Amino acid sequence: MKRRMGGPFAPYDKSVPELTRRRFLKGSAVAAAGAATAGLVAPKPGWAADSMSFLTWCDHADSRLIGTFQDATGVTVDVKTYEGTGSALAVKEQSSPGDWDLFCLDFQDTPMVSRLGIIDALDDDRVPWDKYFPGLREQPHSYTDGKLWGVPDKFGYYGVAYNKNKVDPEDAKTAEIMYNPKYKNRIAVYDYYFPVIQLVGISRDLRPQDITVANLESTIREPLLELKANAQVVGDILTVLNALYTESVDMIIAGSEWSVALDMAEIDWLDWTIFDEGGLLWNESLCIFSDSEKKDFCWDFIDHTLSPDGQRYLATSECFWGLPVIIDTPMSDQEKTILRWDQQQEFLARSYASTIGGEDLDEAMLDLWTEFLQA
Repeated sequence: MKRRMGGPFAPYDKSVPELTRRRFLKGSAVAAAGAATAGLVAPKPGWAADSMSFLTWCDHADSRLIGTFQDATGVTVDVKTYEGTGSALAVKEQSSPGDWDLFCLDFQDTPMVSRLGIIDALDDDRVPWDKYFPGLREQPHSYTDGKLWGVPDKFGYYGVAYNKNKVDPEDAKTAEIMYNPKYKNRIAVYDYYFPVIQLVGISRDLRPQDITVANLESTIREPLLELKANAQVVGDILTVLNALYTESVDMIIAGSEWSVALDMAEIDWLDWTIFDEGGLLWNESLCIFSDSEKKDFCWDFIDHTLSPDGQRYLATSECFWGLPVIIDTPMSDQEKTILRWDQQQEFLARSYASTIGGEDLDEAMLDLWTEFLQA
């Protein structure tokens, strides 16, 4: 297994237990205390005129992606990686105006971050939407107040990653595998309440956007606790990956291409899929900080990332793999097979965007997740 940088999907900075998806906006100053543990430092004063600073998930630090941009433009990219939106906002808050230029942000978080006034609304006409996979532009969080705040450049799913020597691929196609007694104590669950609760909802024909405080109790609670009874381990990214790779478990619920595609060329028993009932989408996006003085460089990098080489390098990053947003991205036959390229339009057609509800719903989800962890 290749070494990962802790994973990009942290729902909140766990060094600050009270920092939930909703509360990260209030708690980012407190989260700064944990920034050093995430490998984050403030940029040096006075970056060179031919450089730009980039606060990002680990996949965008790929040496091929950065190197080809630097070679083509002569612009040095000073990259700092982070894990969890709260940690990134803490770093931004502790920095001087203009220290940071480009920001890779969970696309689902762009509405919240846009309301902080720290990122620019972007020129929608500059984005080559006609080259995108269908449906990515139409997600409910794509536009806030009628404006685009992030350019999506990579996506993927929450579903199941599994050992195909131990798991029947037909079983893996259905969300009922979460409750199947055949796999009791052979399941790892990714400790991230947001996608897991939504996946359980999908298994009960409840779309993410239709989840409410009331049906958390009436529809989701019972199967969620049934999943816990079937699971061997609930843990963070590294914990569930280690359980799968050491064959302590046979699958990861809420895993997918992001968790195993990187290693599938070397480990032939790894596989992933989404459920027939529906998959759950994750997305990355590129945003520009409002106080950046190098916005032209930022757009140059966005254009590079959406280029054929940029998309391939990002999709097959040294940190974790995912799907490129551009439909005609050149990929090798092996890469296409690993990423289930021929199935993408079908997968997208039956997948749902992760939906962030109101604070009352988020609190209720967290309360239910606490019950799940303690069961």
